[in-house]
Formats: sequence, structure tokens, C-alpha cells
Amino acid sequence: MRNGHLSHWMSRDDLDIPATVPLDRDEEVDVAIVGGGLSGLWTAWALTQADPTLSVAVFEAERLGFGASGRNGGWLSAKPVGIRDVLARQHGGRAGVLEIEQRLEESIHDVVDVLGAQNIDARHGGWMQVARSASEQNRIENYLAKSRSWGVDEGRLRLLTAAEASERVNIAGVTGALYSPDNYCVDPVKMLLALARTVQKAGVRIYTSSRVDTIEPGRLAVGAHTVRARRHVVVATEGYSSRQRGQRRRMLPLNSAMLVTDRLTGDQWEQIGWAHGDGVSGAAHTYFYGQRTPDGRIAIGGRGKPYRFASGVDRDGEVDQHTIAALTNLLADLFPQVPLAAAHAWCGVLGVTRDWSPFIDNDSSSKILRVGGYAGQGLTAAHLAGRIASDLILQGDTKLSTLPWVRQMPRRWEPEPLRWIGAHGLYRIYSIADVLEARAAGPRTSRLALLADKIAGR
Repeated sequence: MRNGHLSHWMSRDDLDIPATVPLDRDEEVDVAIVGGGLSGLWTAWALTQADPTLSVAVFEAERLGFGASGRNGGWLSAKPVGIRDVLARQHGGRAGVLEIEQRLEESIHDVVDVLGAQNIDARHGGWMQVARSASEQNRIENYLAKSRSWGVDEGRLRLLTAAEASERVNIAGVTGALYSPDNYCVDPVKMLLALARTVQKAGVRIYTSSRVDTIEPGRLAVGAHTVRARRHVVVATEGYSSRQRGQRRRMLPLNSAMLVTDRLTGDQWEQIGWAHGDGVSGAAHTYFYGQRTPDGRIAIGGRGKPYRFASGVDRDGEVDQHTIAALTNLLADLFPQVPLAAAHAWCGVLGVTRDWSPFIDNDSSSKILRVGGYAGQGLTAAHLAGRIASDLILQGDTKLSTLPWVRQMPRRWEPEPLRWIGAHGLYRIYSIADVLEARAAGPRTSRLALLADKIAGR
């Protein structure tokens, strides 16, 4: 089994990678964007759509697809991003939160409209969160009730019976599921590279292997070279923001690990189902997510070791053996009817703010805009965030630029070693809560999990 070297999505020989070069001279542009992932590229796209005369350049420290944009589970979903109650306390309030969710629903289709002709392997199936115990069933029913109170109707989210859920994906022990049609499963790297080609055609310059060492108003230092930004600097580095001076406690780089299986046979798929192309996740406290890949594999992910000390990040995606074993055992537990062999494991980080909600922080005095904090929902959120960032830079007050995501970065995470102790301790508590709930076989969520939610701020 292959371990690391970024991801399964990045390891194939058939990728159409756009030509990019490192920065080898001083540069002057209207807008300089730090980070060549989805947030940076969608911001570049939105800016050039709004004003084709703008000069825009993107500076990526490594190569396209190095970060979360190239390592994720491939859900282009309209699931809520952030915590509704947190965002409702921002300007725009409840109406603003509902507007965001409507915009996210539009975004998933907009992304496919813009990029779908470039073969991003988009399959419009939906997403399903399965319950496999009485407590998990109770949680998804409570979530549905709360969603109804926010105006989410049957067409956007509904409860499936055990039989209905099993007809879509035959997972062992399912008691029911939540289902939403608002999801495409995609190949995330094909999607990222398609976007890079699209913005290049719009005149955006993408520099790879061009690490930004210093970020100042109107100026970036990239190695020995200086970049001048006449109008704005955008920082779109998400979970890798901890590498920047003064940013180590702003966003927690939460680790997530994935593996893909060998290709399944036709008989194996007959026993599993999964013909609708849904993204599938679990309702346990130790969360999993997955999809059926276009080349006939199962891709599944979960937290593993949740955090590296001092907001550290990995280099090439190598996963520890304990996490690989946990994901392999999870696959066997979900699909005991077929033998499944792991072919490739990898990991990466996603950016989480202290209040688990995204931000677009535009400092009008310094002309530096920071964006991120999607907590694992970035494929869709980055598209909307890019549009909002463009409006803030070019137009000021618009309907998008007054949404609740537009706010100052939330308060900092705790200093070390509290950050490391908290992240690992809470994940351990959630794991114990899952065991206790399974033993109790009742509908109540463990008090340990409720306490962990409160401490985590979720």
C-alpha cells in the first residue's frame, strides 16, 4: 500500500497540469493573492470576471494541489458551513445565514457550470449521513428538527428509513439516514486544475514554488523578489496559515486522513450498491466521510491523529499506522459483505477557527484581506468566499459583502501545550463517548460528548 506523497488524486499520470513557473523577478500587480488553492483561485476568477482589466497574480509556496484542495474527500456540497447560531450573531443575523445557505446551493451548480466541461468527474448524487445506533439516530432526527426551524424544507433535507438508506448504500447496521440532494462528488484535483487553467485563460499569472516570506500592506516578499500590490493583498492559505508570522494561533490546522481501496469488482459493487453517487458520512462523534470514486474505488476519511504540536503541518501526507489501521477496520465494519484492500493512504490539514465558522476579514486600512476557516467544507465555500472577497475589494457594500462571513478573524486558539492537550483530549473523549453509547444502546447522547462539544465551542 502506498502511504503519503500528497494524495491518491495527485498521484495519477493522466493529470492535465497547467504550466506554471516560480517567480524569478520583481512583480507589480493590482491584486496579489497568497495561496494557490481553491480560495485563492476562486478569488482570482471572481476578480477577473468583475473587471477583466485587473492584473492579478497568485503565489503558491509548493505546487498546485499541495494543500487541502488536492487531498480532500471530493464533496462539492451545499451543507451549512460554520455554526448557524454563531454566524447569526454577526451583522446580517438569521436572514444573513439563510442567504449564505441559498448562495451555497447556487455555488455547487455554478462550479459545475464553470468547470464541468473540463472533466472534473462531477456526479450529482447528493449526500447521506447514516446512523448506526439509537443515539446516532436520535442525533440525526434532532438535527433535522433544528434544520426545519431554520427553514430547511423536505426538498433540501429529509429522513430516510433504514431500508431507503440501504438501497442507496448497503452499510451494515444502518438505522436510518439524513439525505440531501445538494451535493456533487468530484475529483478534487481535476477540479482544482480546471480552475487554474480557467483563471490563466482570464489573464491571471500563477507562480508555484514561490513561498511568500513576508506579507505587508501593498507588498509581498517572495524569496529575493518583491511583489507590489497596487490595490489589495489577499491571504488565502487556510490550514497552512500557521506558517505565517503572528498567525500560529489564528487557525487550528486540524488533521484529516484518507485512504482509497483497490478497484472493486462488479460483483462487489452489486453487494454494496452506491449506484447513485452519494457522498456518505457517519453520525458518530468520531466522524467519517467517503465517496465512490469514478475509477471504481471507495475513498474514506476520518480524523486519525487530530493535531500536530505548535500548529504543525505534514510535508508529504504520510499517515501513521494506527490511523491506517483504524480506517481499514472502519471499512470492514461498514462493508463486511466484501473484502476490501487499501491501496493508498494520505493526510492533510484543514483550517478551523476557534468558533468553527468561516471568516472574510478585510482590513480597509492595510488593504489586506484574509479568508478561510471552512472546517472541512471548503470545496463549495471557497467559491462563495472568492465572490465575496471580490466584491469587498472592487465594490465595497453589496449584498454579498454584508453576509455574516464578513467579519474579523475570531479569537485566537489557546497557547501550547493547551492547544495540543485540548485537541487530542477532546478527540479521545469523543471516541470514548462512541463506545459508551454503543454499550448503552439507548437514544441519549453521552454526557462526555456534550461536554466536549461545549469545550470545543461547537
